[in-house]
This record gives sequence, structure tokens and C-alpha cells, in this order.
Amino acid sequence: MSKVKKFLAIMENLIFMIFCMIVIWFLVQLFCFTSFRIPSDSMEPALKDGDRILVNKMIKGARLFNVFAALNNEDVTIHRMPGLGSFKRNDILVFNFPYQESRWDSIRMNVMQYYVKRCIALPGDTLEIRGGFYKVRGYSELLGNYEAQHYLSKLQHPEARGIVVGTFPYDGSLGWNIREFGPLPIPRKEQSVIMNHTTYILYRQLIAWEQKKKIEFKDGQVLLGDSLVHQYCFKKNYYFVSGDNMANSQDSRYWGMLPEEYIVGKATRVWNSEDKYTDQIRWERILKKII
Repeated sequence: MSKVKKFLAIMENLIFMIFCMIVIWFLVQLFCFTSFRIPSDSMEPALKDGDRILVNKMIKGARLFNVFAALNNEDVTIHRMPGLGSFKRNDILVFNFPYQESRWDSIRMNVMQYYVKRCIALPGDTLEIRGGFYKVRGYSELLGNYEAQHYLSKLQHPEARGIVVGTFPYDGSLGWNIREFGPLPIPRKEQSVIMNHTTYILYRQLIAWEQKKKIEFKDGQVLLGDSLVHQYCFKKNYYFVSGDNMANSQDSRYWGMLPEEYIVGKATRVWNSEDKYTDQIRWERILKKII
């Protein structure tokens, strides 16, 4: 009988330890770090298809929201835990895609679709693309993948190679494309803009999402719901992100600005990597720091 009791005590302790490990693993995943697999070549050469990356949630703080409502394609309120810092230009960020399927006319978090892109511009920055190269006013360092930008700047007839030339906000009056784009002021929380035809074109999705109201340009004026709007003060922070493989990347050049609350965290290291064609582990990439 004593042997049975001893065995039961051991099993009880073992089950308790397993339970504690599961709880700790869950809490680490929720609040500290998580993992994602890179599914495409849009971030090459920094990240390769088949890399598994570690994502730091603590920089800006972990997010808390109603997952079940999000899975039901409902608008959700996202709360952030206190963070340890801020995202920086050239950080590689993991985020929920801010649109449902291929509808880019209204913002709504796609909880099942994650993107990995490089941060090019921060809230409050003014972004431009000149001759194919990213520029932020007042910032002199290199932004994004220089080689990819140089390639696009010299490429003749990019359409013939399957590269989409037209860009956000897809309005002929601006004439923006992948080589000549902007200036685009990236909204910062509590920053105000004068509403006119240009700012309506640039920010209509953001304003409609923040206010949960219809916005339209009519008779030379901007209407938000039933109210005439001359100036708008943003309630959220936004970012501009880009793939390193710019010739094959669906990023902010095409769908616009990224709400801060959709960002999961910063990619920090590759913890595993497998070649999708051979299933062989790429040992040279294990624990590689992401820069």
C-alpha cells in the first residue's frame, strides 16, 4: 500500500510540475516572447523562407484583446501592457495585417494573418521615396535594404517583371509610384492635420477606423458622418513598413500605414531554419541575430 501511495505522490508532483511548466510557457508566450515562421522571400536577405524567428513583445508591451471576437471579424479594443521602450527605424516588426483579405478600403485587424516587415518611418516622420530610395526628412541614415532600392531605381520596365508600379493611395492626382512617392506625413497620436482633398485621400481609412464613421469628400469639403471637418486630431500612432525584397513585397507602399496596436513585437533572432525544398536544417542560421 505504501508503494502505491508513493507512486501516486510522485505522479501528483509530476503532474503539478507539468502544469506549472505549461502555465509558465503560456505566460511567456503571452507577455514576453513568441515565435513565427517566415512563409515567403519578401524579407530576403535578412530573413529567409523557412526561418523561425523569436519575437520580443516587451519593447512596446504585450497586447490584450478579445481573441474570439477578433476571430469572428469583429472590431476589438486592444490594450497594451507597459513596455520597455519604443520601436526604431530599421527594426523588423511582426504585425497583424491591417486589412481583411484583399479589401484595402477599410482597416480591420486580420487576427489570423501575420506579416513581417522592416520599419521605415515612425509616427511623426515625413516619408518620401525619391528615385526609388527611402528618405525620412531630418534623418540621414540608410533606411531599409539599399541593394533592393538600388535595383528598383535602375530597373527598366518593372511592369514587365511583374512588379506593381502603382502605390497607395491609388489616386492619379498625386501621381505616386514605387520610385517617386510622397511626401507622406506619418500620423502621430495627438497630431493634427488640416483636412483638404489631399489629406482626405491620404488618411480617410485611418480616420474612418478611429472614428467608426463614414468619411467622404463632397463639394470641396470633408464630411465625417454628418459633420463638416476642417481639422482632425489623430488618436493613434502609425508606422510605414517595407519588405527588404522590395520587388516582391506587399507592404506600406501598397496598402498604407500600419496602426501601432496591430504590432506584435520586434523580431530579434532566428532560432531555427529549414530549407523548404530539402527540409534540411540551415545550421548557419541558428541563433542568428536579426538586423
